[in-house]
Amino acid sequence: MLAGGAAAGVFGSLLGLGGGILIVPLLTLGFGLPLREAVGVSLVSVIVTSGASAGVFLQRRVANLRLGMTLELFTAAGALIGGLVAFLLSEQLLAALFALLLVYVAITMIRPRDEPADEVTDAAPPASAIERSLSGPGYRVTNLGRGAAGSVGAGVISALLGVGGGLVKVPVMHLLMGVPLRVATATSNLMIGVTASASAVIYLLRGEIDPYVAGPTAIGVFLGATAGSRTAHRIDVRFLRVLFVVVLLYTAFQMIRRAMDIG
Repeated sequence: MLAGGAAAGVFGSLLGLGGGILIVPLLTLGFGLPLREAVGVSLVSVIVTSGASAGVFLQRRVANLRLGMTLELFTAAGALIGGLVAFLLSEQLLAALFALLLVYVAITMIRPRDEPADEVTDAAPPASAIERSLSGPGYRVTNLGRGAAGSVGAGVISALLGVGGGLVKVPVMHLLMGVPLRVATATSNLMIGVTASASAVIYLLRGEIDPYVAGPTAIGVFLGATAGSRTAHRIDVRFLRVLFVVVLLYTAFQMIRRAMDIG
C-alpha cells in the first residue's frame, strides 16, 4: 500500500488527478477491498495529494489560484450531491461508470484542438470581464459557463468514484476554457483537496473509510506527491498527455473487468 500510494501520488501530482485514478483500482483489484470503501480511502489520498503539491505549484506561480477557487465553488456543490447519491448505487454500476469516464476522457485528450490551448489568438471569442480577470500570462480563459457546469459534474464524479475530480477538471480547463495543460494540472491540484474533503466527510460519517488502509496508503501518496510536484516542471507536456491517455485506457480495461466480475 505504501508503494502503490507513492506511485499514485507521483502520477496524481504530475497530472492534477489526485492519485484516485490509481488508488481505487489498486485497492479493489490488488487488495480486494470493496469498491465503495476504496473510494472513501481514495478521497483521503486525494486530500493528501493536494496538500503536498499545491504549495509547490503556488510557490512556482504555475497554478491559477483565482480560476481554481472560482471553479471550486461549483465543484464542492457537486461533491456534496455526489456523496449523497453514491450510497444509492450498486458497486457494479459504480465500476462501469468509472470505466466509461476513463474512456471518454482519454478520447477527449487524444483529439487534437483546432487552436493551441496556450496561445491567445485574434480568432478567439470575446471574453467577459470576469474571464479576463481569471486569465493568466500568455492565455485567456473562455467559456466560463461551460467550465462551471463541468466543475459541478467533476464534483459529482469525485464523490462517486473517489478520483478527486481531476479527470474532468483538467480536460475542462484545457480543452474548453483554453488553459495550458501544465497550468490546468497545477490548478487542479489546488482544487482536488477541497473537492475530496466535501464528499469524504459523508463517507467518514457512514463508516466507509478504513483507517488501517487509509493510513499507509495516504503516507505513500504524500511522499509520491511531494516528489512529483517538485519534478513536474522538468517533464515535457506532450509526454504528460501520452502518459495520461495510456494510464486512463489501461485502468478503464481493468475496471470493466471488475464490473463484470461483480455482476
